[in-house]
Order: sequence, then C-alpha cells, then structure tokens
Amino acid sequence: MPPVLNSTDSGSLAATAPAVTVLPPRSPDRRDRQAPQREPGRPAVLTGAGLAVVLVGVLLPMVDFFIVNVALPTIDRDLHASAPLLELVVSAYASAYALLLVVGGRLGDTFGRKRMFMVGMTAFTLASLACGLAPTAIALVVARAAQGASAAMMVPQVLSTIQATTTGDRRARALGRYGAAGGIAAVAGQLLGGLLVSANLAGSGWRPIFLVNVPVGIVGLILARRHVPDTRSENAARIDYHGTVALGVTVLALLIPLTEGQSLGWPDWSIGLLAAAPLAAALFAYIEIRQERSGRTPLVPPSLLRHRSMRSGLLMALPFFAGFGAFMFCYALLVQQGLHDSALAAGTALVPMAAVFLAASLSTPRLLRRFGSKVLAAGAALQAVGLILLAVTVVATWPSVSLAWLVPGMVVAGAGQGLVMSPLFGLVLSEVPPASAGAGSGVLTTTQQVALALGVATLGSLFIALAGDGVGMRDGFVIVLAIQTVIAIGLVIGARWLPGWRRPGPAT
Repeated sequence: MPPVLNSTDSGSLAATAPAVTVLPPRSPDRRDRQAPQREPGRPAVLTGAGLAVVLVGVLLPMVDFFIVNVALPTIDRDLHASAPLLELVVSAYASAYALLLVVGGRLGDTFGRKRMFMVGMTAFTLASLACGLAPTAIALVVARAAQGASAAMMVPQVLSTIQATTTGDRRARALGRYGAAGGIAAVAGQLLGGLLVSANLAGSGWRPIFLVNVPVGIVGLILARRHVPDTRSENAARIDYHGTVALGVTVLALLIPLTEGQSLGWPDWSIGLLAAAPLAAALFAYIEIRQERSGRTPLVPPSLLRHRSMRSGLLMALPFFAGFGAFMFCYALLVQQGLHDSALAAGTALVPMAAVFLAASLSTPRLLRRFGSKVLAAGAALQAVGLILLAVTVVATWPSVSLAWLVPGMVVAGAGQGLVMSPLFGLVLSEVPPASAGAGSGVLTTTQQVALALGVATLGSLFIALAGDGVGMRDGFVIVLAIQTVIAIGLVIGARWLPGWRRPGPAT
C-alpha cells in the first residue's frame, strides 16, 4: 500500500475524494439559509470551525471519564454511597459508552452523522444536568449510564465525519487534532475536577463537574447546526440487532466483574460473568460472520479485519489505551493517598505533560509525511524512557517525593504518548473505505473506551492490591510502571506491521 497520510500520494489514507451522500435541507427556513451552502452532489467539506465543533464531541465524553475520579470522596460524603455504588458511578458510564459505540457509528451512517451528533450532544447535556442534580447515589449511577449512552451516539460521528469530509493533508491534520483532543481531555478532566471540587462553588461540592457540561453543550449545539456538514453512508444498512445484543453481553460480561468484582470480594456471579465473556465473544463473531456471508450488513463487518491497518492497529490500540487509563488513575492515587497532596495539586502537576502532549500531537502530520509509522515507534520508545525516569525518581526520593521532581519523567512520557495517540487513529483507519467509516470508527472508539476501562480495572486494581498487601504504594506504582514500559516496548516492535513503515523516501 502507498504511504499513509501523504497528500502527494493518491493512495494515501483514501486521498481521493470519498463517496459521500449530501443530505438535502429539511426546509428553507432561516436556520437552513444560515448553514454553509454546497452544490448538490458535491462532497461535503469540513471547515476549521466545523472541526472545532465536532472535537467538542470528543472532549466532553473524555473529560467526563476522568473528571469523576477526583470527586469520588466528596460524592461519598455527600450522598453516603457504598463502595460498590461509587464503583458504579465510574463503571456505569464506561459500560454504556463502550456498549453502544458501534451502534452509534452505524446509526450515523444510516440517519446522518450530523443528526446523530446533535442528538447525542443534546442527550449528553441533559444527562449531565441530571448528574449534577442527582439526589441519591442510585440516581447518579442511572444518570451516568445515560451520559455514557449519549456519548456513544456522539463520539463515533466525529471520526466518521473527518473520514468522509477530508482528504490528504487536511485529514492528517484533523486526525492529529482528534488524537490531541482525546489526550488533553484526560489531563484536563483531572485538573478541572480538582479545581471545581476545591472551589466548592456556593457549597455545591462535586456537582459543578457535571453542570459545567450544560452551557458547553448548548453552545456546541448552536454551532453544530451552522458549521457541521451533513453526511451519511451511500449504502444505508439496517441495524444488526442480534449482533448488538451479543456484543452487549460480551462487553458487560467483561467490564462489570472487572470494575465491581474486587470491591465486592469476587462473588460467584462475577467469576461466572468473566467465564461467560469469551463464550459471548465467540457467539458474537459467529453471528457477524454468518450475517456477512448471507449478504446482510453486520454490526461489525468481519471484512474490516481483512485490512492490515485494522488488524495491527487494534492490537496496538488495546494495550496502549489500557496503559494510558491506568497511568492516569494510579498517578492520582499515588499523589493523593501516597504523597498526601490534594486533587488540585495532582491535576496541576499534569499541566507540563499536557503541554508537550499537545505539541507532539500537532507535529505528527508533518512527521508522518516524512517518516510514516516510524513516528509511532519513536513515540512508544520515548514513552518507555519517560516511564523508566518516573520509576527511578519515585524510588530514589520516596517518601519525600516532590511533584516538581516528577515533571521531567512526565514531560518525556507525555511527548511519547502524543507521538503515539494521534498517528494511531489515522493509521488504524487508513485502509478502511469511506463507506465503512462509521463501522471502522465505531470499532476503534469502542476498543479505546473498553481499553481505558480495562486498564483501570486491571492495572488499577493491581496497584491498589499491591499497596494494601505489604508491598507498599511506592513499589506498587513502580510495578505498574514496569508493566506499562513493557507495553511501550511492544508498541515499538508492533509498529513495523502498520501501513507506512517502509516508505520510498521523504515526501516532496
């Protein structure tokens, strides 16, 4: 395959204009006359303003995945929640989000990506309001599940819209900003959460971490109507209900016991669910293969995995995002419980990491044109160096670790993560045809969300268990960093199987 992300090569990342159906205007009212006009039949184009608006659809859900971590103690005191209910505040969001992401991508392909983006943002805004006003812990759990489901309707439309309305260098830049938005949101979530909880605005405690989404969502809806183009797949497909149910059982059987099992002492039902997860996954695969062979359109077309970029990229995305989610979780616990600093201090110390992450992410389009997927390998190697530096610093200075001493390792690791995350999205989707953009982006974002949850559930649980079993928080954190370093080294090796590793030479 020709090199990816190179506008000078006709085969790079579907550099030819994608086949996109432009939805007709609903009515000639004032709002439609304000929207950008295009000639009928011409491909939709995503402007800079439109890209900024759809990226809000990435920032809000990602911020809300991480923002709640620093507020859990305050929620516990206010709502008198049990430990399992606090776990559900996190896992209900993650489970609903991961479960419906592929469905959200398919609905966007069928009914229009702009329409589903706005439906998802409207529902997310209302669910955020419900979270902020929740009178009980159970009500908060239900509202968080609604938040996750709403995010699943909104997020897949972002990648699908980028894939369907951009080509060449413009697509590379858009995907770079997409990856940067996701990474910055993780850091911003913990920083913003610390700020809002510490401020205790009008005695509201934790509630502003959700209520802040309401004005952002309202402004996003107004701007989306004006600036986001209408696109959908040329070949609208019916929803694969059997596949959806099988996927739901698989995701729930995996995520629920991993997030709830430890806090409940691993009851029999949690072990049973874990044992059922591979069986449910096998059933899902059987249903999807049978659907495709019979000429129907499955929820996740197995033919997607015929593309090398999808096979190799998803195998790399799963451990990378698991490690990323676990790092953010374990770091927050280390600072607040091990070093006895505040949530605000923990979030503030992430600012240098966020800055270099953003700079590295924005540099990837130019680097990819010249070096291809070697950029991802270099980023993974840099991340490994940063993780090792962090481990050495913690061991050498414990227990009097200053957050300032962690900055060099955080900066190096953040630069490496920026060089991995942004290219990863583009490289995974580089061989997926535009007609399958919704399904492809849905699979990718599902993998991302499941991996984040799995990282917290596995490496996060390992960290907590080690810290409480005599190993100590310092050594527990170092062990988790060592596992993440091994993952980073695996990414360095695995990048050789991604498209764009062997390049004919620098782009001209």
